[in-house]
Amino acid sequence: MTQTIAAQARPRLLTAAVLVALALPGAAFAQTAKERELEARIAQLESQVQALLGQQQQTAAQVQEVRTAQAAAPAVAAAPIPAGSQPIQATTITPQANPGTKFTVGGMIRIDGMATKTTDGDIAKGTAGRDFYVPGAIPVGGEGPDTYMDAHAKFSRLWFDASTVLDSGDKLGARVEMDFFGGTLGNSAATNTYGATLRHAYLTYNNWLVGQTWSNFMDTNALIDAVDFVGPTDAVVFVRQPQVRYTSGPWTVSIESPETTVQPFGGAARIIAGDNSAIPDVIARYTHKADWGHVSFAGMARQLKYEPAPGLDSTDTGFGATVSGLVKLGDSTDIRYQVSGGEGIGRYIGLATIQQDAMVDAAGNLDALGGWAGYFGVRQVFSPSVRGNLFYARSQWDNDTAWTGLGVTRKVHSVHANVIWSPVPKLDFGVEAIWGERTLESGVDGELMRLHTMARYSF
Repeated sequence: MTQTIAAQARPRLLTAAVLVALALPGAAFAQTAKERELEARIAQLESQVQALLGQQQQTAAQVQEVRTAQAAAPAVAAAPIPAGSQPIQATTITPQANPGTKFTVGGMIRIDGMATKTTDGDIAKGTAGRDFYVPGAIPVGGEGPDTYMDAHAKFSRLWFDASTVLDSGDKLGARVEMDFFGGTLGNSAATNTYGATLRHAYLTYNNWLVGQTWSNFMDTNALIDAVDFVGPTDAVVFVRQPQVRYTSGPWTVSIESPETTVQPFGGAARIIAGDNSAIPDVIARYTHKADWGHVSFAGMARQLKYEPAPGLDSTDTGFGATVSGLVKLGDSTDIRYQVSGGEGIGRYIGLATIQQDAMVDAAGNLDALGGWAGYFGVRQVFSPSVRGNLFYARSQWDNDTAWTGLGVTRKVHSVHANVIWSPVPKLDFGVEAIWGERTLESGVDGELMRLHTMARYSF
């Protein structure tokens, strides 16, 4: 603005000065008083011009000083928006959703590193047993001890939630969650690229849930605080699958996707039956919560089905029960446990990597495999930033060796001890020592010793 005023003033003042100069010669000595008046006016105009020029220079210097200070100043994070003020985004992030829908996003960045020693050969590279503790992958009867290291970021995770309370009071919700534990898209020598994996995808309507999530047979509130991705894999119920679930108070009832895993006659590699049962797995759970923790009971009934040859179906009935819970022993100590048993529950234990739901005899007839599994752990909080866990897990199975042979797993068990340090909220660094053993029906066994480290930032 100052520059504009000065630019406009200059030509006018110069024009006035020229006119005055032209008028002066004709009356040089005759009009002394008038000359003095004109000289005074010229002096006044020159003073105004000098003042405008000085103001312009001062303004330019101030602008340059501000620009220099801005360039030298460090970047400052934007201040949070006070509650009740206008949001940065003028429109909703979910324009096609019901009015008032709340959309949230979260996840975690997680890096795992492991040093492993196995007594009977190594675990095959690129398999799940190299990424976390999988007792069914422990080598047995191999060529001798082997030691190796692995690292990956596959368990990093991203999720999206949407929830709405309608004017009618009805509640709607949805969740999609993924990690990167999918198939290898690159190689560990260069890119370490992995595919995204769908973990959860479900909707909720009041007390109903429809979609893929944790099985109702699984008590997520009794899970061990492990550094390993799962922890007590030998015994834990750990399944995600499509289902329809209804919750009423402490009761939860569900029908879930049926799938049968089969141990073929003679001990061949397991089969995931392609011809699913026409009856879903039916599961009911009751949970009692109190100030001291919780206890939960679940029961399951299912039909097992296998087609040994085209047009020939064999079925059997499976059933199982589990009790689990968490008991607080003061403000800094708690116990977590789970015990499961039944026939035809192998798929639900240990990520379906230890044993199968059923065996097959020489005629192709299906027979549910019995077994039990359990874990027990103690969690101790040493300080607001340091905690630790000690736990033991085991499962054991009733193979009919006349059908399965002697090369199938009879039992697996493991001991774990870990320490987790959280220097600031949502940031965890952990280390866990693991000893595990797998024993076959022949009596041959193999051991695993592992030091598992983890860094995790949850957001």
